[in-house]
Amino acid sequence: MSDVFSELPLVIEPSDLLPRLSAPELILVDLTSSARYAEGHIPGARYIDPKRTQLGQPPAPGLLPPREHLEELFGDLGHRHGAVYVVYDDEGGGWAGRFIWLLDIIGQRRYHYLNGGLHAWLTAGLPLSHDVPPRAGGPVQLRLDETPIASLDYLQSRLGADDLVIWDARSPAEYRGEKVLAAKGGHIPGAVNYEWTAGMDGARALRIRANIAEQLLALGITPDKEIITHCHTHHRSGFTYLVAKALGYPRVKGYAGSWSEWGNHPDTPVEL
Repeated sequence: MSDVFSELPLVIEPSDLLPRLSAPELILVDLTSSARYAEGHIPGARYIDPKRTQLGQPPAPGLLPPREHLEELFGDLGHRHGAVYVVYDDEGGGWAGRFIWLLDIIGQRRYHYLNGGLHAWLTAGLPLSHDVPPRAGGPVQLRLDETPIASLDYLQSRLGADDLVIWDARSPAEYRGEKVLAAKGGHIPGAVNYEWTAGMDGARALRIRANIAEQLLALGITPDKEIITHCHTHHRSGFTYLVAKALGYPRVKGYAGSWSEWGNHPDTPVEL
């Protein structure tokens, strides 16, 4: 088996992916939309509906799907030993980052994010395909690692810890309680707000901002802390999870319940 991805960082460029599209170990995952995928996608990409990455049930639709659903999802992709995943979307990394969170949960450590996703690919003038790869196979057996998951109970147990930063990826209006999307508005006590889109460079096809590490350090989102990131359903915070991983932060968790769980729970504390 080839090992053409081994020297690449987590975040790669279209010029890195193009010569590796035919690599036998590659599983290329498209997390745009079914309509966008049908218009043309990166050659060889398999489409996954982003909603399949979530439980999709109120009051906290962002929670992890049951293991059997994940086993079906990764079976459709042809998950196998030695695979290397490359993941992209068309929104700057939210759904792609959530998928990388799933890869961490299933113990898959070889993966890459296409910086800027489909926008960067199109801006580079690279080819698209309308061919749809056949479904790869049936469900695969998975063992789930809960280390990347911050549950409600876990987050409550860690509130106020000196070595914790809660990264709120929602809009400032949601953070301040001016825009209320749950029973309660506001934010988790002590959370730091850095909206997900602030980390994307619109002038560079939604690539991750080159100076994002400095911006995070200025906010106290530092690699010596445990980072728990969330939004409303752990979709937007898929991007912030991805960024922290790409920067080499050693302790990163996604709070999948996010504000839809915290803000609808009768006993959770809130700050405005």
